[in-house]
Amino acid sequence: MNLEQIITTVVYDYLWGTPLIVIVLAVGLYLTIRTGFMQITMFSDSFKQVGRSLRRGKAGESGIISSFQAMSMALGTTIGVGNIGGVATAIAMGGPGAVFWMWIAGIFGLVVKTVEITLAVYYRSKDNEGNTYGGPNYYIHKGIGVEKKHKHFAVALGAIFAFGYVLAIFINIQTYTVSEAVAGTFNLNMNIVAIVYTIALYFMISGGIKQLGKIATIIVPFMCIFYIVGVLAVIIINLDKLPESIALIFKSAFTTTAAIGGFAGAGFSLAIKSGLSRSVFSNEAGWGSAPMIHASAKVNHPIKQGVFGIFEVFFDTIIICTLTALVIIISGAWHSGLDGATLTLSAFETGMGSFGRILLTFGIFFFGLTTSSGVYTQIEVVLRYILGNTKMKERLLTGYKWFYPIPSAALVFIASKYGLPGTSVWLISDAATAFPIFANMIAMFILTPVFIKLYKDYRARYKGIGKIDENYQVFYEGDNKSNQVDEPKSN
Repeated sequence: MNLEQIITTVVYDYLWGTPLIVIVLAVGLYLTIRTGFMQITMFSDSFKQVGRSLRRGKAGESGIISSFQAMSMALGTTIGVGNIGGVATAIAMGGPGAVFWMWIAGIFGLVVKTVEITLAVYYRSKDNEGNTYGGPNYYIHKGIGVEKKHKHFAVALGAIFAFGYVLAIFINIQTYTVSEAVAGTFNLNMNIVAIVYTIALYFMISGGIKQLGKIATIIVPFMCIFYIVGVLAVIIINLDKLPESIALIFKSAFTTTAAIGGFAGAGFSLAIKSGLSRSVFSNEAGWGSAPMIHASAKVNHPIKQGVFGIFEVFFDTIIICTLTALVIIISGAWHSGLDGATLTLSAFETGMGSFGRILLTFGIFFFGLTTSSGVYTQIEVVLRYILGNTKMKERLLTGYKWFYPIPSAALVFIASKYGLPGTSVWLISDAATAFPIFANMIAMFILTPVFIKLYKDYRARYKGIGKIDENYQVFYEGDNKSNQVDEPKSN
């Protein structure tokens, strides 16, 4: 058994084995039923809220960044290397059938992400300067440890979640994916590309969350349009192959995919595992990452920010990931034996020539920067929770800021020195995501009643459905002065 087989066994048979898959699908189904299929009933509300977020927040709303900046940062993190290299890796390992299971995880992810963002905003905390921070560690502690008085269980669950993110400092795929793409396209040394990328990343994170929010609102919309136009161009050129490619996705989802060309073949189980893991890595639903960004948004009701989760997952998985997958399958590059960003680049080159590959390479570079800086923000929130109000907190956070890009760059040096294939690097990354997903899914299941109360209040207050409870506090801290809700809608 070689190194890649060992890593595959550890990640997909144990960390991403049956128990975690059952938890992801079961909690997603449970939340879907308990909320009355809110990914459908609140779908239009999600898009309307995105439109409203383009306007400036109201005076008196607590938070660090606007709702739109929070969404842009979250999208900048999700729409990136996971869509380009992650989707390709899923197909390279599990075949076209992995795309179907990516869709399934995405459908449940619509409601999962809504719930976790809402809980993060509801249970968020403020620092001494009035800045708001939140995320799974906060709602695990306050909701399960304090409210439900399961202190020891909350500590264990919070530790598992935090461990996954601390591990992510050392196992970070972004620099590798960007370096692989740029080096392969322009025939450069991966290590040199990694150094240049790391310098650019330092510039991105130097100004903290507020600066990242401003940068994201400029870069992310442009990147999304740029990528979609490029992908659609490839699909239109090969439009006659589209029906066959879609049929192959459904056919391969429930059967073994035979070995073709450089593709080694894949079983039904591997298609499910690779599809689910890549979906979660891309749209981050259940991972607990986006809530850490959204918890800092200026908003006066948790559900208002929560519904951004529907838009984010839909745009990321159902739109972007699907388009990427179709390009890879339509071009026939999926059975070339390539993987990761190199596979997607090959698909673009097949469809549009070298010009298409060069365009995508520049896109990957900027996608990577927004993803890396978003992950930096998420880990900072976890570290703030762990460090609490210790005297050394700000000094340690400054040290983290300077240290964060180094392990990711080091992974490039290690992979290039020892010749690790892209699939192995992505598998190592999957290992880091398994821990926080496991803890966060359990926490959301336990705290579902809290979300349901918030959802009922939102429907009564803003949609005129049900009776408004004037005494209900829409924020855990009950700070009515800084977290004002709008005047309730008359019934």
